[in-house]
Amino acid sequence: MRGLLNKLVSCSLSVAGKWQHQQLRRLNIHEYQGAELMGKYGVNVPKGVAVSSLDEVKKAIQDVFPGESELVVKSQVLAGGRGLGKFKNGFQGGVHIVKADKIEETAGKMLGQILVTKQTGSQGKIVSKVYLCEKLSLVNEMYFAIMLDRTSAGPLIIACKKGGTSIEDLAEKFPDLIIKVPIDVFKGITDEDAAKVVDGLAPKVADRNNSIEQVKKLYKLFCECDCTLLEINPIAETSDKQLVAADAKLNFDDNAAFRQKEIFALRDPTQEDPREVAAAMADLNYIGLDGEIGCMVNGAGLAMATMDIVKLHGGTPANFLDVGGNASEGQVVEAFKILTSDDKVKAILVNIFGGIMKCDVIASGIVNAAKQVALKVPVVVRLEGTNVDQGKRILKESGMALITAEDLDDAAKKAVKASAS
Repeated sequence: MRGLLNKLVSCSLSVAGKWQHQQLRRLNIHEYQGAELMGKYGVNVPKGVAVSSLDEVKKAIQDVFPGESELVVKSQVLAGGRGLGKFKNGFQGGVHIVKADKIEETAGKMLGQILVTKQTGSQGKIVSKVYLCEKLSLVNEMYFAIMLDRTSAGPLIIACKKGGTSIEDLAEKFPDLIIKVPIDVFKGITDEDAAKVVDGLAPKVADRNNSIEQVKKLYKLFCECDCTLLEINPIAETSDKQLVAADAKLNFDDNAAFRQKEIFALRDPTQEDPREVAAAMADLNYIGLDGEIGCMVNGAGLAMATMDIVKLHGGTPANFLDVGGNASEGQVVEAFKILTSDDKVKAILVNIFGGIMKCDVIASGIVNAAKQVALKVPVVVRLEGTNVDQGKRILKESGMALITAEDLDDAAKKAVKASAS
């Protein structure tokens, strides 16, 4: 029994973690885009320019950084851990401090190449742009973040007087140095709130009042731009006594896309899983995984249970795909196209409980998808609920080689068997 529970829990947690991660990072913009946005709100950021070719690198050095002896060259991918990443061409590190005569050479080893970090997976992400930044003379590095907090039901500011490394490491090594300041969403950030944050950062040379104003500007950006996360690591002090956002990550709530059109226009689909991009366009909830059984289910909870039972019977889910409670026949067709675009998928399991979503609609979508996509893998279908008899009749009369199942357990067994044959 313990082994069974471990199997189910490990599958649920891994998928739940990826689901939560996707929800929080539904729109994640590049560093140079974030710097431009922060600058508009009066936040201190390093001078920098994004370039996509060696000709642009040369021009930037001449026009933007004349006389600079060193620059920071940063690969622009939507993933953390760039500094410790490795390019598939063998070049080590996605962030370098480079002397002027080596900038073009370093950028050339990054542009157009695939960078692999701890967050990209083994497939990595292509570097289409690099960000050339001034090298700041830093005297102190700290950590700052604003996020949405369930406990306080509002924004929470987290600050630590040590920074430059992951917050997880900071929390483990210096838990007493991390402060949390919840903000009342109705009052907004007060001078007292901002002062508590600055006290937590404990700047050594930066002016206290100026630092308080920087915190208030960051909160204003967070609220007005519908951020779900604003993380600056490090927020640093420079030798000229300025508090500067030296490196930042900004995520935005996709539910606010209708009022943040300029920000969402910055989306870079080349940095996203193309299947997830296609799913979003079809208004489907999809997360790619690493297994061999494609799953199409209606309802997030049922999808999690379906993947757990697949795991129980020795299979591995290739994805999380929730078509929702009112998917159209066209969306079902698109769902099949996405599932079959994954070369690792050896079988597809469709598990639909008809409530709002009617079984006959799903059945028609399955049949039409099978005709349009020319399915080359076995499809196991389990239908139950509203219009189930009509749905089963549509499947039976379709003439398609579909495998029907009586219940979820039966469906999982048949899908695992079909994927192995």
